[in-house]
Amino acid sequence: MPVEPLSPEEIDARLAELPGWSLEGDRLTRVYRLGSHMAAAAMAVHVAQVQDELDHHSDLTLGYHSVALSVNTHSVGGAVTGLDVELARRVTALAPAHGAS
Repeated sequence: MPVEPLSPEEIDARLAELPGWSLEGDRLTRVYRLGSHMAAAAMAVHVAQVQDELDHHSDLTLGYHSVALSVNTHSVGGAVTGLDVELARRVTALAPAHGAS
């Protein structure tokens, strides 16, 4: 099934189900805060595993006590698609296990 860009209304509806995520320009973004650098590094590795499972990769930035993600779909000209939303959902689900807020 081909990947199609989401409409602005579809993006808004999906963001309503993803606490802390926002649309910045043409990307879904989120910064997670963690209790230590090691916790942030562990979460970054976990996110990287999910990205490989989905074969869909975000910009992933490891900070001192943070993990930041920024994602869109390059194959449709950098628009937001269902793949981006699925990655955001998966990351949202795994974040509590790392103590992320």
